[in-house]
Amino acid sequence: MQRRQFLAAGAALAIARPARAAWAPSRPIELVAHNGPGSGPDVFARALVSTIEQEHLFNGRIQVANRVGGGGATAMNHIVEKRGDPHVISVWTSLWTSLPLVQAEARATLADMTPICRMAIEPALIVVRADSPYRNFADVISAAKARPGSVRQSGGSPTARDGMMRQVLMAHTGARWAIISFPSGGERMAAVLGGHVDMMIAEPSEAGEQVRAGRLRVLAQLNETRLPGFPDVPTLREAGFPVNDVVQARGILAPPGIPAEAVEFYADLFHRVSQSAAWKKYLEDNQFHGAWLGPRETIAFFAEYQMQLRGILQEAGVRLAR
Repeated sequence: MQRRQFLAAGAALAIARPARAAWAPSRPIELVAHNGPGSGPDVFARALVSTIEQEHLFNGRIQVANRVGGGGATAMNHIVEKRGDPHVISVWTSLWTSLPLVQAEARATLADMTPICRMAIEPALIVVRADSPYRNFADVISAAKARPGSVRQSGGSPTARDGMMRQVLMAHTGARWAIISFPSGGERMAAVLGGHVDMMIAEPSEAGEQVRAGRLRVLAQLNETRLPGFPDVPTLREAGFPVNDVVQARGILAPPGIPAEAVEFYADLFHRVSQSAAWKKYLEDNQFHGAWLGPRETIAFFAEYQMQLRGILQEAGVRLAR
């Protein structure tokens, strides 16, 4: 999956901006989430449906379908297998860009699918248990340098945002620490709270309640500026670690080969979602950034993002499948 494949797809996509489309669904829409109920993709998908219903943006039915397995590969394969079916769409995350780079068995890539839009970018927090000896992120780095492998990070897929940021930070600092993978966000959080691991890279909405309850401490933010909910916590750059963030983005895509009119319909629908009061409140409540991109711009985002991830993986010595 190369950058030129994305750009060729963009040239073939004759849509510059959302416009009211002639096509409309003739049966319920399946909105795929690649993790189980309560996971980030699932919550995001249900927030989209809730916004559409609350704002009366579409009077048809949208059903969230959890297609779990293979670190996202099951959902990706499902979308490609639905070629030409405009009644199936999916939430994508940044994981969908990195997964095919390292999984030889991954049959589907983003270049095989039809991008609809990018909806949001999610900041992240580096958190430890409230009674942790690490008072700031420099303490973590010092410990990891002094005892390589002794510090443990709770994580998901090695190619997800938390795993990729670990690679970036280790390359920048020369420190080495372990990552322990868990299948769900709840298990990753439980591992930190239970003292089984030392730290976690978590979404603000995921960690906020535990921080407010005094169970977690935030060491640094993965964001360009400090979030309103954490005004006293430095960004990584402010903490002395001037590294580029591995962006966690979310959006919508569709199977390959769907009609152009269907692409227009979905681009228009989700653009109206992005402009709605309910969606803006959801972003504010979860401390996400609105980051709308239409179909063409999303393809360009995929191309540039994949180049960044490829470089990170190559620098880490990870063997690439593509």
